[in-house]
Amino acid sequence: MQLALVGSMAHDDPEGWDYLYRTLRKAGEDYDVKVVTNFNGITGLEVNAFQTVSDVVLQKSLKEGFGLTVAEALWKGRPVVGGRVGGIKLQITDGVDGYLADTVEECAAKTLTLLRNPPLAREMGERGREKVRKNFLLTNNALAYLRLLAQLRGKILAL
Repeated sequence: MQLALVGSMAHDDPEGWDYLYRTLRKAGEDYDVKVVTNFNGITGLEVNAFQTVSDVVLQKSLKEGFGLTVAEALWKGRPVVGGRVGGIKLQITDGVDGYLADTVEECAAKTLTLLRNPPLAREMGERGREKVRKNFLLTNNALAYLRLLAQLRGKILAL
């Protein structure tokens, strides 16, 4: 098993840099942990590749709006273990298309559950892809706007 920590670093986030350096020091002790960022050549193409070949994707954020990483991984049919925060808890149905975790220990346990049970991981990934297809694609949003405009048009004409 390998762990790939894939992320994009902001130039103006001093706290983020501190955590990156601490992570690099810790990961340097383990050859099965890879840390890659936009500063060592990682672009959207590589992120896509990592998500596509991963067995499980983690998004253990402490704060998060709509987690694009979550939606991307689910669309690729990968189960996601995410933090129970912000938009992530609206994207993942716990135990259905991934898991929500409050602690690092819970995140690790749920990740191991998926890694040890590939059929379960595959089922969750399929459900996640279907959820994204039904709820998060641009075409669905465009259709919702068109329906809203049609409803408003009917009300305006009735006035």
